[in-house]
Amino acid sequence: MSATKIIAICQSGGEFQTDSDGSMSYHGGEAYAVDLDTDTKVIDFKQDLADTFGYSVDNMLIKYFLPGNRKTPIMISKDKDLKRMINFFSNADQVDVFVVPQDGCQGLINVSNAPASRSSRTTVSDAIVHVSSPTETSQIDNHLDADETNALVIDKPVSPLQCILDSNWEKLHNKAATQWQNAITGVEQRFSSFADFREALHRFSIAHAFRYKYKKSDDHRVSVKCKAEGCPWRIYVSRLPTTHLIRIKKMIPEHTCNGMAAKAGYRATKGWVGNIIKEKLKNSSNYRPKDIVADIQREYGVQLNYSQAWRAKGIAKEQLQGSYKESYSLLPLFCNKIMETNPGSLATFATKEDSSFHRVFVSFHASISGFLNGCRPLIFLDDIPLDSKYQGTLLMATAADGDDGVFPLAFAVVDDETDDNWHWFLSQLKIAAPISQPITIIANFNNGLKDAIVNVFGGDCFHAYCLRYVAEKLNNDLKGRFSHEARRLMVQDLYSAASAPKVEVFERYTLDIKAISPEAYDFVLGSEPQHWANVFFDGMRYNHMTSNFGQLFYDWVEEAVELPITHMIDVLRGKLMELIYTRRVDSNKWTTTLTPSMEEKLKNEASKAQSFQVMPSHTSVFEVRGESVEKVDISQWDCSCRGWQLAGLPCCHAISVIECIGRSVYDYCSRYFMAESYRKTYADSIYPIPNVEGPLDGEELLVSITPPPVKRTPGKPGRRAKLKQAGSLELIRRQMQCSKCKGLGHNKKTCKVLENADA
Repeated sequence: MSATKIIAICQSGGEFQTDSDGSMSYHGGEAYAVDLDTDTKVIDFKQDLADTFGYSVDNMLIKYFLPGNRKTPIMISKDKDLKRMINFFSNADQVDVFVVPQDGCQGLINVSNAPASRSSRTTVSDAIVHVSSPTETSQIDNHLDADETNALVIDKPVSPLQCILDSNWEKLHNKAATQWQNAITGVEQRFSSFADFREALHRFSIAHAFRYKYKKSDDHRVSVKCKAEGCPWRIYVSRLPTTHLIRIKKMIPEHTCNGMAAKAGYRATKGWVGNIIKEKLKNSSNYRPKDIVADIQREYGVQLNYSQAWRAKGIAKEQLQGSYKESYSLLPLFCNKIMETNPGSLATFATKEDSSFHRVFVSFHASISGFLNGCRPLIFLDDIPLDSKYQGTLLMATAADGDDGVFPLAFAVVDDETDDNWHWFLSQLKIAAPISQPITIIANFNNGLKDAIVNVFGGDCFHAYCLRYVAEKLNNDLKGRFSHEARRLMVQDLYSAASAPKVEVFERYTLDIKAISPEAYDFVLGSEPQHWANVFFDGMRYNHMTSNFGQLFYDWVEEAVELPITHMIDVLRGKLMELIYTRRVDSNKWTTTLTPSMEEKLKNEASKAQSFQVMPSHTSVFEVRGESVEKVDISQWDCSCRGWQLAGLPCCHAISVIECIGRSVYDYCSRYFMAESYRKTYADSIYPIPNVEGPLDGEELLVSITPPPVKRTPGKPGRRAKLKQAGSLELIRRQMQCSKCKGLGHNKKTCKVLENADA
């Protein structure tokens, strides 16, 4: 069933009057038309009205009259209230809505009697403020909330305070006049939308020092007049027929009001600040809220607080990058465009029952083809929390190219990291890149992911536990019981045991752990080493021990995490497109048989082989004597040191045999390390996707998708969680240790052990 739709004529700035029969009517103010339906949320409706009328979302009341009852205004405070109003007027298609400040202040305010608390929310947008003495400056500063900064009209006699206020207004007005005096040029001027016209009008009014109000505003025409009584200034704007363009049809440019109304009610709203900082934010993505506060104060004489600047930055970002909310509704169209412009790609999405966003999966044909034709059957799974407006998690699958560079295979944005989302991601991955040979997946070892890997890929898949997660769990179990140095040594021994090529080496390192902590030793043996230790693992992982392989993808996400979802995906696409092109061009210049890094590894192994003694035992079996005695079977590509099997490149013992029998060492290297395989990995291209911003003329949105619920509480954002970094021992942080009792978790000033002993 489609949602009931209705047009709300939202009015503000006027006043209610009671007629002789007790019914109420509303006179004056400005009007603004808003489309509503039963799916509209109150918070979205309030935000739209706040941006339009300059109120704070928390300081606004929304009221309406029931059909046939004009005596009692009904309050809208929650989603159920809004839905009920829409249902009441479903047959009328239109409803009058009245927006007033919560404190209800209208008219004259005497600031000398106002409280000097900054928590006061009194709105002074249309008030004349009377100041009787300069000593009241601090009271005015405290009374005006920073979100409602206004220029003030001061009654004579002139005081020092008036000079300060007039000076601030002149700063603002001179700056604005220089920049925006030609924002409106006259009849026949065109705009791309009504929103662009309203922005230009707002700037024009500031530059020319007047206030205005809308007489009519709908989807086809807008008429505006100067708010000063008797002033003839008018402007009429309408949509140009058969186009989306907006044109000024008529304008009366003369004013008789001298701009005094502008001084009495000017506000530094977040929309106004957002418009001002938009260009700076466009040129500098690191434009910080505290920089915004400083710039607005210096250039316009208006004081903001951090939260206002942060919200204004959000407004500016949406103007530059598009709406976060609308970006979700573009996902179906965007997925279709990916598959149209890059045939062979897989881009799919899923929603919840309420049509809110659930997840989206993307794998480009160039990635799929490169993985199947040139990469090892080795996939790394990892996730990155997204600290964006609607948060979520990025799931990613990467591979390793022949030069051990990270090769992005697929990624997904999901509403949360759950077992179900991982299962869905792996299912889509198998569809995108069907592989016919046994594959190794390096990933976390939580039960949900373990089950998903088995269920999706079956018995032909080997699950290698990411050693970082094993080390983190060990470290967390040891925290508080062992010193920083002891924990560091045990984690270091864990990594050495995992990389050990032989059982006896593995046992030596685990016994070193046992010497420090028998409990840690039991944990290591009980953590299924067959999934993470080289000596017990049945699959092939080419000495890669962790799933967070490579820093490349993390850096990309760091740049794109705050963008609307379609823009974020397109930024990742652009980064991948550039990566594939650059590596293709670079590899075409290579003259080596192997990739550069593998050539270097082979060279290092060959240098060790010079002093070895080779003794034949069988047609293909040899004994190699050096610091140790090893058995090499070149027909099986096998050495008893296990270096050849683990790395895919001949070890120093194998190289000594190969050179002894006069063969080429390249004939015994894995094909995945050949320069030719590397070029196949990057042979295909990723192509641009035009018109990411929205549908073209004639295109329709396939499915209506709403954003997922916001998990973060409103207000100033918290510090961004640091993205996970690759590595082994940096997770060991030094604990506080007492210099008296040597205990952990406290210092000598707070030590109770010795105090109790003395007592």
